[in-house]
Amino acid sequence: QVQLVESGGGLVQAGGSLRLSCVVSGGTFSTYAMGWFRQAPGKEREFVAAISWNGGRLYYADSVKGRFTISRDNAKNTVYLQTNSLKPEDTAVYYCAADRLRVGRTDKGYDYWGQGTQVTVSS
Repeated sequence: QVQLVESGGGLVQAGGSLRLSCVVSGGTFSTYAMGWFRQAPGKEREFVAAISWNGGRLYYADSVKGRFTISRDNAKNTVYLQTNSLKPEDTAVYYCAADRLRVGRTDKGYDYWGQGTQVTVSS
């Protein structure tokens, strides 16, 4: 079965950076659109960024535009989220997800999900 494993989360001070990674196994990564989502305590899961199968289309939430960058390496079955200029409000569990059909900006339609990695930004 398809498995997604995130890593790279941690505790960082405001203004700092983290690089999140998500390795996909058991499927055809190079054909999937990939997305990053996050969920803060007491809040609904929200879209962060998405990338098409070949990296040709990129989408970002307004709240992270200019600070976060999504990328992928199809040779390594890995999608990345570079997070810069982090703010306390970026604190959340970050999830990666794979979609077999489209590049979605909602969590509806994504077929496979990872377990998440915690990002905590201190002020």
